Formats: sequence, structure tokens, C-alpha cells
Amino acid sequence: MAKSIILTKEAPAPIGPYNQGIVAQGSFLFVAGQVPIDPHSGQVIQGDVKAQTRQAIKNLQAIIEKGGAKLDDVVKTTVFLKDMNEFAGMNEVYAEFFKNDPPARSTIEVARLPRDVKVEIDAIVVVNG
Repeated sequence: MAKSIILTKEAPAPIGPYNQGIVAQGSFLFVAGQVPIDPHSGQVIQGDVKAQTRQAIKNLQAIIEKGGAKLDDVVKTTVFLKDMNEFAGMNEVYAEFFKNDPPARSTIEVARLPRDVKVEIDAIVVVNG
């Protein structure tokens, strides 16, 4: 299987054994879960789930664009929430970024996320689709 690693300084560097994204067989980009870390400071964005969702999606967007695609090319996301009671706030911000033909999505409540953030989002993207 042919694959290319996607890394950009416009999103936080991986903090474990994973890449920001991988283009597989030249047609799909699998973007690792992104948390609300400011890529320039390396610090978690403080604030509510809306602020954290906005930063997580901006990080996704930076990786997707480095991989040669755009948010409109996302076909599937998974959203991990620390508290499902914050679904509405996350969903409101998510809708700002995915206005036209939003991707398929799963949303899962989890006990804990890296650096104790409120949200993490990963994506599958069609490149040159």
C-alpha cells in the first residue's frame, strides 16, 4: 500500500506514536484525532466546548489543506466528547465549518481525553475526489 505522511507546523505536533495524517493509495487522507491545542504555543485552548471545538477543527483543516484537500472533501468524522451534555455547543460550532453536504459523523462520549480537553475530532478525507 502506498502512503504518504502528512505533517504541518500549522497544527500541533503529534504527542505520541501517530501522524497528523496519512494519504493512503493516493485517494484518502486519514487525519489523526485533533485536540484543541494552539499549534504555535503548544498549549490547550482554554474555554468552553465551543472554543475547543473551533480549535480542533482548525487543526484538522490545516492538516487537510496540507494534504491537498479541503473541509468539503471530508467524508467521515468521529467526535469524542468528554461530556455528552456539551453536544449542542460542539454541534453548533461543527456546523459553522461543515455547511454544505456535511460528512458522516459518529459522536462518542469518553471518560477522558489527552491533556484533559473537552473534545477530539478525527477525519477521513477524499483527496483529489
